[in-house]
Amino acid sequence: MQSHPYPALPAGVPPFQTPQPGFVRRALAAGWADFRAAPGFGILTGLGAVLAGWGLVGLTLWAGHTFWLILAVFGFPLVAPLCALGTYEVSRRIGMGRSAGVADVLSRLRAERGRQLPWLSMLMVVALLFWFFLGHMIFALFLGLKPMVNVTTSLDVFLSRDGLMMMALGTAVGGVFAYIFFAMCVLGLPLLLAREVDYMTAILTSWGHVQTHFVPMLGWACVIVVLLFLAMLPGLLGLIFVLPWLGHASWHVYAQMAAGAR
Repeated sequence: MQSHPYPALPAGVPPFQTPQPGFVRRALAAGWADFRAAPGFGILTGLGAVLAGWGLVGLTLWAGHTFWLILAVFGFPLVAPLCALGTYEVSRRIGMGRSAGVADVLSRLRAERGRQLPWLSMLMVVALLFWFFLGHMIFALFLGLKPMVNVTTSLDVFLSRDGLMMMALGTAVGGVFAYIFFAMCVLGLPLLLAREVDYMTAILTSWGHVQTHFVPMLGWACVIVVLLFLAMLPGLLGLIFVLPWLGHASWHVYAQMAAGAR
């Protein structure tokens, strides 16, 4: 692997422990404490997500293809961990007693260009694009010939038999996509940030641990989806706080399971 201007990271995959009862509650509490201790990068991350969302809303309204907003809402959990990646580094630095300012985190993320994180990040972006393609195909299959102006003025189309079948199939397919990438990234992303491992090892390690402890890890996935959904309701503004909070908490989920995570 290429070198970078930081102390050498531990090599290899650490031993992973079984999720203990209450691990989600502890991770959320620790994540909120980190956000309060060093809010700068997290707020910038949340604001960036909100502005990007508003830009997407404006673009789809201008183009008259507001159905894409539904795909974006369901697809956002695929890349939310990537959006909050910097908050992992903030929490890691806080745990090590190091400075966690915006400049420190940006400098570290720039150094990741020569390591393995870009490969996993690219996979996540490709997955999001494929979800948009597949979602559009599902829409065309059920509602392609239906008269519809946009989502807000044609709700009756979605409540038709074809519309309900389309939403049911789209939700199921989107759920499968979200679960696959949650299982690949929930431990894979922080593992790549904290250790010297290749991205395929990180993916397989994360996937295997999630499958071994399916119920508790699925519970954490459900918490993420519910909080992100609620954060989007007030004009996406809730993402300013919820996205970095979940990012910090995700690091602490990893830290509770990976021996020597710091």
